[in-house]
Amino acid sequence: MSAHADDAAADRQRRKRHRGRTALLVIVIVVVLAVLVGMITPWPSAMLIRAVFTKGGDETVAEMKKHVPDTKLTEKLDVSYGDDGADTTMDVFSPASATGPLPTVVWIHGGAWISGSKENVAPYLRILAGEGYTTIGVNYTLGPEGVYPLAVNQLNEALAYIDEHADALGVDPAQIVIAGDSAGGQLASQMATLITSPDYAEIMGIEPALKAEQLVGTVLNCGVYDLAALARLDGILGWGFKSSMWAYSGTRTWAEDATGATMSTIDWVTADFPPTYISGGNGDGLTWLQSIPLSQRLDELGVEVTTLFWPAPHEPKLPHEYQFHLDLPEAKTALEKTLDFLAAHTTRP
Repeated sequence: MSAHADDAAADRQRRKRHRGRTALLVIVIVVVLAVLVGMITPWPSAMLIRAVFTKGGDETVAEMKKHVPDTKLTEKLDVSYGDDGADTTMDVFSPASATGPLPTVVWIHGGAWISGSKENVAPYLRILAGEGYTTIGVNYTLGPEGVYPLAVNQLNEALAYIDEHADALGVDPAQIVIAGDSAGGQLASQMATLITSPDYAEIMGIEPALKAEQLVGTVLNCGVYDLAALARLDGILGWGFKSSMWAYSGTRTWAEDATGATMSTIDWVTADFPPTYISGGNGDGLTWLQSIPLSQRLDELGVEVTTLFWPAPHEPKLPHEYQFHLDLPEAKTALEKTLDFLAAHTTRP
């Protein structure tokens, strides 16, 4: 090989090493910038979590749709209950055969307070409606686009709308059940606490839209009720919840301020809390950290509690929101237990 060829080969190697160092430097700069941005704003983390949850939610909806019966329903979609566009809309389902108002399940969707929509629970609500109920899925503004307690105020506004337009919606306003899954379970427990505890309503500065006697039950699946316990989580799960709470609350100090305190319904529920069905999967850490402690607290207060928990060794391990995975026999059991609870606490015509 000539000296010229040797020089050319060496030059190519130098350029290759330079490109490699440049690419590495760019990667390092991007990572550092991402870390710095993540320390300043919750938006990047929230959007990443939202993308993951959205994919999972779409897959779960597809699974549930296979189990929706052919019962003819009357559907009122995207009913506006407020002035914040799609954020303040609801979907209403009831049997087409209904000739009057029906006991009503108002369902608040989950999604770590930063993702999800009423469409995520629509198949489940169609299943419940086919059993003789009016069911309503409610949207609310997610974090970080809106911050706490905006969603609570919106949901109270939704309940006011439902009460005011009960006849048109096919709702029996004397038989309302508030339900929710995951973050929606937290919000459902918060709305029920707001309605049944004047002291809590005063602390929140919110006048409840419903009277306590209108609320005949709550259905709580895989929710969060103790924010102090949530704040102690570490690892990827802890990072996810802490990022979501920062986005939802608008502050990194949510665990020490009024946000965490007032969201922790385990500390505010009273003996007047309505009869409650509460469930969680044995493979979901929140069951042991959140759902079981709340069920025990309600039982201590003398509240009627119906639980569906699975032994720790149960196989398969039932994940977060297992109730929606209707291909699982355990999810079908949870649906049956939910319907039994509704039948026991409502009167259908």
